[in-house]
Amino acid sequence: MNLRRIWALVLRYNYVYRRSAIRLLEVFFWPAIDLLVWGFLTLYLEQPGRELPSGVAFLVGAVIFWDILYRSQQGITLSFLEDVWSRNLLNLFTAPVRVTEFVGATCVVGILKTLVVGLYLTALAFFLYRFNLLAVGPTLFPLFVNLLLTGWALGIATTALLLRWGQAAEGIAWAVPFAIQPFSAVFYPVSALPSWLQPVAWSIPATHVFEGMRLALRGGFAWNHLVYATLLNLVYLVLAGSLFALLFAAAREKGLLVKIGTQ
Repeated sequence: MNLRRIWALVLRYNYVYRRSAIRLLEVFFWPAIDLLVWGFLTLYLEQPGRELPSGVAFLVGAVIFWDILYRSQQGITLSFLEDVWSRNLLNLFTAPVRVTEFVGATCVVGILKTLVVGLYLTALAFFLYRFNLLAVGPTLFPLFVNLLLTGWALGIATTALLLRWGQAAEGIAWAVPFAIQPFSAVFYPVSALPSWLQPVAWSIPATHVFEGMRLALRGGFAWNHLVYATLLNLVYLVLAGSLFALLFAAAREKGLLVKIGTQ
């Protein structure tokens, strides 16, 4: 794996934002809209006399955490789609760039996006709602890392599916993360789900992160959730990487890369 080639790809994907200011809507506008909607809902729920616990403030933290996962996944899938849309896919894979270098570069792009969006939303949440994300405590960083890993697994798997079904299936780039959202206990605890769905929820790494975040905001420690989330993420990353390698080999053998890059 050549770090210079990885860094060249990272620069290529970030130059897109320098050349097109409208693309910054994806980075700053939509996350802010999500935070405003859920933030004002939280303020409404916490109005005196509503007999609701002040703990509903975790909704703001849930929005920030969910966007970290989403941007991590989008950093990989949108980087791939940028090459598809610009018809650069064939140029990319005929250049001396290994598949591992391509995946590594898109993962770095995912890190950069999540850092920018995470810091931006954290500052906005504190300024508008006096919500301090640092109140999560020492588990904040490992929870963040686990969300990043979950986003990577989803992004790699999504890109693999795009390789198989082509540009016509690009809607799955946005659908995949939202497909797991109802079962990830983002805005409500796992106990709110039907009993037969709870085992499904606990098999998703993000569920442990969001449950751990709520526990930490109540002053508890989420080490058991961190262990489960980390182990599950390692399993899903291996599975996603294997799926990508399998479908990439199939796409190259059947000539699907040519069709994707020239549609």
